Amino acid sequence: MDDVSWAALTLSLTVLGGIWTWHTFRHRGLASGLRALAFTLLPLAAYLTRTLRMFTRIGQAVADWATSLVFNPMVWSGVVVAGISVVLFVVSGFLRKRAPAKVGSGRGRSTLPEAPQHGRAPAADDDMAEIEALLRKRGIS
Repeated sequence: MDDVSWAALTLSLTVLGGIWTWHTFRHRGLASGLRALAFTLLPLAAYLTRTLRMFTRIGQAVADWATSLVFNPMVWSGVVVAGISVVLFVVSGFLRKRAPAKVGSGRGRSTLPEAPQHGRAPAADDDMAEIEALLRKRGIS
């Protein structure tokens, strides 16, 4: 749109807002009239600061994106693949919770760690041994 079209749109919105403002002042009082005047001045302010063009460009960009999203089969195939991925994640989570742990894999090796002696795991290093000693001293095991 050219500058004359923007000016005509702004003038139309301001005149309609002025009529609304006059009606509001007459029938609802000062506070409501001032609020209506504030709304009436917004299109003029948007025109003078050139933000009216910016808002229409943003609206057009969002509309173009939505249109390409709705009517593009490539995008919909991507949405379907993402949905299948989510379903597979959920199903695998349920299966992991329900599957029993395997003790042996058939090659003589165990997939589970060996059970610790005397109900506690051996200390990995000196620091862990000190921590375990402190916990035992305080009665925490």
